[in-house]
Amino acid sequence: MTDNTDDILTRLPARLKEARRSKGLSLEAVANLSGVSRSMVSQIERGESSPTISTLWNLTRALQVDFAGLLDEANTTDQVEVLRNAEVPSIDNMGRNCRIRILSPPEEAGGHEVYDIQFDADGALLSQPHARGAREQLTVLEGSVRVSSGSASRDLQRGDTARYAADVTHSIVAEGPARVFLIVKNA
Repeated sequence: MTDNTDDILTRLPARLKEARRSKGLSLEAVANLSGVSRSMVSQIERGESSPTISTLWNLTRALQVDFAGLLDEANTTDQVEVLRNAEVPSIDNMGRNCRIRILSPPEEAGGHEVYDIQFDADGALLSQPHARGAREQLTVLEGSVRVSSGSASRDLQRGDTARYAADVTHSIVAEGPARVFLIVKNA
């Protein structure tokens, strides 16, 4: 480990943020897991605050990273970030008979979002309008779905892709089991 305090303080914010992202955790989730306030986690990641040893210990335990390894010099340019299947965050209480897996990094929320959605029979995701200019692109991976945007509706089969406005009421409805890949692009 390096002895240069300035080097450590320069690397620490990026390393903590990298560790949080690699786990697919939001600032709020890290705050809940560590007992450190969301605003403090954000300030530390932006380099606006230097954490106490106690705070750093709580963060590394919440992120399940090695305290010393977090501070070691490492080559971070040649790496592949992997989020294992079991680690992918999901939303199970949105929609009807569907499971939404969040594939995009948490910091992309509200900008460019990517989802893997699995529908059981009679599954549906009914959405209120997103931000003005928002669009969605959906590709059916398995089964078939009906996509509606405003007053327009289209039936899609496996392999079909639809692009539509998401700044109006819109929905995805599956009669039988189905799986779709959804990209949300907010303006």
